[in-house]
Amino acid sequence: MVGLANSPEPARAKWLNGLAVGWGAAEATLFFIVPDVLLSRIALQDCRQALRACVWALGGALAGGVLIWCLGNANPDPVREVFAQIPAVSPQMMDRVRGQLIDLGPWAVFVGPLTGTPYKLYALEAAGTGIGLVSFFLVSLPARMLRFVLVVLLTHWLAAALRRTAGPGMLRILHAVAWLSFYAWYFYVMSGPEGPA
Repeated sequence: MVGLANSPEPARAKWLNGLAVGWGAAEATLFFIVPDVLLSRIALQDCRQALRACVWALGGALAGGVLIWCLGNANPDPVREVFAQIPAVSPQMMDRVRGQLIDLGPWAVFVGPLTGTPYKLYALEAAGTGIGLVSFFLVSLPARMLRFVLVVLLTHWLAAALRRTAGPGMLRILHAVAWLSFYAWYFYVMSGPEGPA
């Protein structure tokens, strides 16, 4: 009898958790596709595994956020130049983030998901607006986790509703089409010099 430790399911879970933590860290630094894509894909099949992956994605995002905060605290200008080359990021967007952080303090991190503004920009600009690393980290915990969990739960609910008429293969196709459509729209909207107001 094959032991549980050698069964394919735990191996798959470890692989997905590793991918989630890596994706979370990558998106918090240079990558421009959110880990929600992976988390929602997992949620099509296994909501519990997706929620566990949320924790790993959060860990990666926080690690990346701390790194960018430290770089922004040391010398933000080179990082701003690099970030300005990322799709859908502009100097004007960074200026808006600075203004939000000045007005709202670390709570501005909650504004990002509502406006399509990458978390990495808040991490970069936080130190320069007087927000300490501990404050930024503590607010980032619920701000990041809330969105991840909401995406997983919404995907799970939609998949359960569609499962009556769509098989697993169709759900995967719908998932891919939904995210491709979202990013086509997102990059189109953000392609202007300032993005959305």
